[in-house]
Amino acid sequence: MVRNIINPAELGELFSDTIAIKRVSKTTKGGRVMSIAALVVVGDKNGHVGVGTGKAKENGEAIRKATDDAKKHLVSICLDENASVTHDYIGKYSSASILLKRAPEGTGIIAGGPARKVCELAGIRNIRTKSLGSNNKTNVALATIEGLSKLKSPEDVARNRGKSVEGIRA
Repeated sequence: MVRNIINPAELGELFSDTIAIKRVSKTTKGGRVMSIAALVVVGDKNGHVGVGTGKAKENGEAIRKATDDAKKHLVSICLDENASVTHDYIGKYSSASILLKRAPEGTGIIAGGPARKVCELAGIRNIRTKSLGSNNKTNVALATIEGLSKLKSPEDVARNRGKSVEGIRA
């Protein structure tokens, strides 16, 4: 998985949102050992977003670890003039797939659960999504990040094909 990783110190204010907190356990010889697992998304609402996981004995510590992990895995995404994705794409991670579809101005974010939070913190205002395959929150969030990070701008496509941007959009 190739990502264009961003240094969080270069960005302005980062917003975070918790997607899921769950209690997990490990069975040992002495009984069950309980801990908390957290899934957090971090973004600047301007084309940079990341997802992270953390695990600890307490809620606050798990969320802090997940937030730090998300900041380490920030990616940059390209948006069009409508604050939507530049083209349709299917992001895949493990058994989860998510269809990201372009939307005109005024559509809003039509997405469920984890994909909605990732899109909001990425700065996307108009998008339609459909979760395909697994509905595991972690995998859906990471599939969304994967799909968004693989999007190409029209300028990149034109450069790769040796054409003008107008020739690509036609």
